[in-house]
Amino acid sequence: MPTAEEVAEFLKQNPGFFENHVEILMDLQVPHPHGGRAVSIGERQLVAVREKSRLLEDKLRELIQFGEENDAVGGKVHKLACRLIEAASLDAALDTLYLDLLDHFAVPHVAVRLWNVAEENPDTKEFGPVMPEMRQFVAQMAAPYCGHHAVYESQAWFGEAAPHLKSFAMVALRRDDQAFGAIALASEDPKRFYPEMGTLYLQRIGELLSHSLWRFVTPVREPEATR
Repeated sequence: MPTAEEVAEFLKQNPGFFENHVEILMDLQVPHPHGGRAVSIGERQLVAVREKSRLLEDKLRELIQFGEENDAVGGKVHKLACRLIEAASLDAALDTLYLDLLDHFAVPHVAVRLWNVAEENPDTKEFGPVMPEMRQFVAQMAAPYCGHHAVYESQAWFGEAAPHLKSFAMVALRRDDQAFGAIALASEDPKRFYPEMGTLYLQRIGELLSHSLWRFVTPVREPEATR
């Protein structure tokens, strides 16, 4: 007796078989995919087409939802850009970022650190000390970081909330290929920032803030390493 594979191969090699043996095609019965009764091949094909159509409709709805979500986020980034343009000082630009990320992007914890600028002031949190390893990490970032672990000492930037944070993101602040700071974001929700998430809008926010803050700082050269 031929095997199932041999029968399948024969039918592939002889596509006109059922045209010459219509009575066989009419008598064939196959199990219904959602029940124990037998149905004709035509009815079985109709069920398969309906299932494929349903899957395509589900995929289309999913794509539409993603598109709507991306449009909404894009609109928020645009509004943030408009507000940053209106900022008249360094403090105003930073306050705009903090409030916007909280109110419109639902990011509960945001910290900014700036370095290699003449305005550095240890009494201001944005100019607090940053380890050389952190500065080097930011300088080498090719894309925003997202994950369940903070980068170096950045978790401490969030103060009393630090022990409760479960997911983190970091975006470099860069101008003319020189990193001069970073934005750190964090959440108590472990699913808020994760390694596989898209970072396009984080990248754009970093670029917006880089251009905005660059207007209010005076860059200085990286200090030479001690020999």
